[in-house]
Amino acid sequence: MNHLLNTTAATTAADYGSPDRAFTPAALVPNALLRTPDVCAVTGMARPTLYEAMAKGLFPRPIKLGEKSSAWGAAEVNKWCAYRLAGKTEGELRILVVELTEARKLCA
Repeated sequence: MNHLLNTTAATTAADYGSPDRAFTPAALVPNALLRTPDVCAVTGMARPTLYEAMAKGLFPRPIKLGEKSSAWGAAEVNKWCAYRLAGKTEGELRILVVELTEARKLCA
């Protein structure tokens, strides 16, 4: 993941629970598109776990950016993280994934 440090910001790395990084891309730009390494860093999941969660419908699939690239919306990843932090069940996560996927159709 790109190490994005803002040394002039009042927020410290300790505020984000990381000794070496003050911000994540999702925290810096809520509408950012995150690539796989960034999503893994934000969610704390390993790449295989991320893809397993997608296969089970527990995490949204990425948006195709081109023939060989894809990414996730930071807002979607942040909402998913909020659900996990709230202790939502797998059933509730599946409903969230469906809602997030349907909401993409309304964006334009």
